[in-house]
Amino acid sequence: MDSSGEMRLPSFTLHRLPTLADHLGGGDRRAAAIPNPIARHPLYHPSPSFFISATDVVLRDILFDASSASAGGGTLAAYHRTGPRREVAFDPSRVRAAIVTCGGLCPGTNTVVRELVVGLWELYGVRAVFGVRNGYRGFYFDGERGAAPARARDGAPLAQGRGHRDRRVPRRVYAVGGDGTMRGLVEILREARRRRLAVAVAGVPKTVDNDVGIIDRSFGFHTAVEEAQRAIAAAHVEAESAANGVGLVKLMGRSAGHIALHATLSSRDVDCCLIPEDFYLRGPGGLFEFLHRRLKRNGHAVVVVAEGAGQLLTVKYIDPTYMIRAVPANAADSLYCTLLAHSAIHGAMPRYTGFVPGPINGNYGYIPVEEVAEARNPVDTRDHKWAWVRSVTNQPDFVQSTEDKALAGLYKAV
Repeated sequence: MDSSGEMRLPSFTLHRLPTLADHLGGGDRRAAAIPNPIARHPLYHPSPSFFISATDVVLRDILFDASSASAGGGTLAAYHRTGPRREVAFDPSRVRAAIVTCGGLCPGTNTVVRELVVGLWELYGVRAVFGVRNGYRGFYFDGERGAAPARARDGAPLAQGRGHRDRRVPRRVYAVGGDGTMRGLVEILREARRRRLAVAVAGVPKTVDNDVGIIDRSFGFHTAVEEAQRAIAAAHVEAESAANGVGLVKLMGRSAGHIALHATLSSRDVDCCLIPEDFYLRGPGGLFEFLHRRLKRNGHAVVVVAEGAGQLLTVKYIDPTYMIRAVPANAADSLYCTLLAHSAIHGAMPRYTGFVPGPINGNYGYIPVEEVAEARNPVDTRDHKWAWVRSVTNQPDFVQSTEDKALAGLYKAV
């Protein structure tokens, strides 16, 4: 606190996004300011606060230590808030936009593509909208496919693809994919800057594992957790119907166990949850000892395993790994996909490029794609949520310290 008794809060640093003016030197007519077509849209009646200004920001962290703030230390990261701007940088009738999806399947991908097409077409009047087939390789090998709203409503006009990133792109590129896709988008951004091209690129993070950093969650995650409940329920029935039955459910999550964690908390039928961490099987406090006690007490057990944690049990094996991502998005994810798609359009049409839209503490912001490409979101086994899992399942930590490993060695020798 200062001398008046008021608490001084930390300052914040705005993570600035690149603009087309940065690429073109600020003097290109193609980047001139044009009134946003939404202002004349017959279904919209924009109020004075409808359009987002360049000074509207979203803070990355809303929880902080007030004692350090009172000492005047620390700055908070801030991002530009998503939403339509009062002016756009291109005449929409002359914009040529491309949409590309990369990586594996994910609930909501079709919704994102559909909303990108419909948003560009209906909100801004963009008529040259194309779908690039088979990922980034489609820019070179497979060409493009026209995408009108009527076709987009029937399903995604694109096929998924991986690899072969090519740098010859249209004037607006919307890339939907995971961390590899975002790294490819960084390359496209750098090439556009090097060649001084009026190319705006925007990414929509797609990972069912919810392992993208900075944003609150990735689309498709809620649907995947909901679908995982069915597999856990089936495993519980199977395990309960047999003497000493063990139901093993393998869920997606190579590097982060968010699906397994949330499915366990939502189910309450799970006896043990294993996520990608340093857990061990044998010895005091190991998985086998825990399961032995649980079987002896209850006569059955259900184990949920994230794929990155391995799979060494093979009884009553329920494997919905890919089923949970090959289903339609639920209502919450569908709405989320719409917001992401429209946020991407609203950012790329005015002047921004090299960004990814996403919810940050419940508010949507534009994040530089370089940050998203490198950010990770592993499960923190020291936080309250993992402690909640352990309280629900009553499982030990399964993380071996040096002392535990020594005791396990003695236990095995005996």
